[in-house]
Amino acid sequence: MSRSRRALLAAAVVTATAAVPLTGGPAGAAPLAGTDPTGDRQQQYAAAAAEYGVPESVLLGVSYLESRWDTHAGTPSTSGGYGPLHLTDAADVASLTPGHVHQGEDPRGDTSRPLTVAAPRGADPSAAPASAALQTLQAAAALTGADAAALRTDPAANIRGGAALLASYQKQLGGAVGAKTDPGTWYGAVARYSGADTEETASAFADEVYDQIRAGASRRTDDGHQVTLTARPVTARADTVHRLGLRKSQRPDEVECPVRLGCEWIPAPYEQYGPGAGDYGNHDLANRPAQQKIEYIVIHDTEEYYGRTLDLVQQADYLGWHYTLRSVDGHVAQHVKTKDVGWQAGNWYVNAKSIGIEHEGFAGQGTWYTEAMYRSSAKLVRYLALKLGIPLDRQHIIGHDNVPGTVASTVAGMHWDPGPYWDWSHYFDLLKAPFRTTGTIRSGLVTIDPDLAVNRPAFVGCNQQPPDVPDPLPPAEPCPLRGSSAVVLHSAPSHDAPLVNDLGLRPDGSPNTMYISDHGARASAGQKYAVAEVRGDWTAIWYLGQKAWFHNPASAPTAKWATGFVVTPKPGKVTIPVYGRAYPEQAAYPAGVPYQTISPLQYTLAAGQRYAVGDVLPSEYYQASTFDGSAPGDWTVIRGDLRYVQIQFGHRIMYVNLDDVLLLPSAVGAPR
Repeated sequence: MSRSRRALLAAAVVTATAAVPLTGGPAGAAPLAGTDPTGDRQQQYAAAAAEYGVPESVLLGVSYLESRWDTHAGTPSTSGGYGPLHLTDAADVASLTPGHVHQGEDPRGDTSRPLTVAAPRGADPSAAPASAALQTLQAAAALTGADAAALRTDPAANIRGGAALLASYQKQLGGAVGAKTDPGTWYGAVARYSGADTEETASAFADEVYDQIRAGASRRTDDGHQVTLTARPVTARADTVHRLGLRKSQRPDEVECPVRLGCEWIPAPYEQYGPGAGDYGNHDLANRPAQQKIEYIVIHDTEEYYGRTLDLVQQADYLGWHYTLRSVDGHVAQHVKTKDVGWQAGNWYVNAKSIGIEHEGFAGQGTWYTEAMYRSSAKLVRYLALKLGIPLDRQHIIGHDNVPGTVASTVAGMHWDPGPYWDWSHYFDLLKAPFRTTGTIRSGLVTIDPDLAVNRPAFVGCNQQPPDVPDPLPPAEPCPLRGSSAVVLHSAPSHDAPLVNDLGLRPDGSPNTMYISDHGARASAGQKYAVAEVRGDWTAIWYLGQKAWFHNPASAPTAKWATGFVVTPKPGKVTIPVYGRAYPEQAAYPAGVPYQTISPLQYTLAAGQRYAVGDVLPSEYYQASTFDGSAPGDWTVIRGDLRYVQIQFGHRIMYVNLDDVLLLPSAVGAPR
């Protein structure tokens, strides 16, 4: 739900955008700042397991499910968790500043019924939860004698702290402790380590750990250590989870979640809160997919804590979305049935054809998303996509930051979450739909896919996200150097060249910046673009009506060659309009239903340019403007004769009229 920060993209941060090598230059592959490259990480796990009597496979498996063994340079997750074992400190959670959700964007995105969002009510927005799940760092300090600073920043101390916690949980459950004990008997302790407050979510976490132990894993951590979990058979004693005394989730039959996922029903209210038929919230009734196909799943972050987010979604005069995921354990709450339309993406065309999933997190505050949440989200999205026939690709599984503005005036206010730190490549690996090379340099398309371990763009302004940033803006401070799924786009094939311009964000034509929320010169992992030119280690793509260059050396590529289809204007057309919604022609609207103007955005697609095709779509408008469906045409889908092509036009998807373009195989006319 991150808000657009148009004012923060002013000249005050231009100096921070001086071109920075995409991977930080020759040192880009070096360990992240603040980490300790010394010592053998594998041995640190082995030593901690032996010291506290934890089977090494269990310690490695739990750590993998928390952080994939990464240190994140000693910076906290959204849950205030640190290091490979994700030791949490509630005080550090409280230090994060919640965003004012949906600021600057009409989340309903329907000009026929503009939405005025009520002021959020409920709990103190600055208050963070202080459950035991968010205070494990203090418990680890008491068990190991290490101080809090060491547990945050020293990986070896952090691993010892996690091992000590696991051993203490095992003892409290009456289980045997010892490095040689049966790993399967640690199921209850592993489930407790998740921090979950429901038995289903604790079990889901433990099941993932044991699945990982059976499958094994091996990877290089973000600070340069090779760690291996050797695959081994194990029979988990799942019955031991009952000893934890956790509550059962409220999961009635209508909850739409896969079986092996901790999920509960916390409904968003569909209520009338004022005298008018249009005074209702916080979503719209529909009958999808029978009435209208669901094309998209939109990935958001909350810009709030989980508990506060639940407060907000239960306000009838606020907003409604379909699911919220909790950071610490990946727990899922469903709020709106998938057949109904949430007010979540800022574009009514997309809302009417999408499911919105919120993830507890902050796009621009330098925190990180937990592995537990990634895994729960991937399970949920894969389940929904297979159930509803949604392709598992980045043309249909999109971020809020990929949703286009509805008309030219709304482009600048669109949100930019989940942000450049969301790991799209890993996410699609978990979705079992990894990004693959499907073509050659002659194929005409690329799929963006940088190596997160070395791709660390020098973003700025992570400390300047709250809405009360002073004007004039003080010098933007560097963000923590961390892996990003976004590549930075230059106006020429050089690290020293200015970034490209997004007219929707900078109508004066000035370059976009490295400010964290300024996504107008970025392409993200999984997004597919038409190649405009290749020059040495640099590749140019067509992007918002211009050539945009990114560093893509053959020795360390940041994109994969791809095949597919592209569009280009039909012969004789100098330029064609680009749209933010695929609405029908005026003649398609029944009497009494307001015509939704087909209004182009500020961008144009010029002859000679090519853009990757995501889909060919019918023109549709879902009419819903009253609580009881009493307005003419309410609760119906209006369809026209027009058809549109969804294209990857910039960082966001957009649409062109099928009648305006040629649709070609990408290799036809591709640069050689």
